[in-house]
Amino acid sequence: MSQHVWTKSSHCQEGEACVHISAPTRETVLLADSATPDPSSVITAGRSAFSSLIRMLRAGE
Repeated sequence: MSQHVWTKSSHCQEGEACVHISAPTRETVLLADSATPDPSSVITAGRSAFSSLIRMLRAGE
């Protein structure tokens, strides 16, 4: 991954492919999969869209 500060998902077990999150600015959230460390696979989302995604996942949608 890149020079950003990344946080690993709390649902990840040791040795598994995990989702990593970085927030390089107040408006931007980056998502990456440790199984695909290629920088071109990083997804960029606005904070509002990311918050909506988390709400949907928590609701089971």
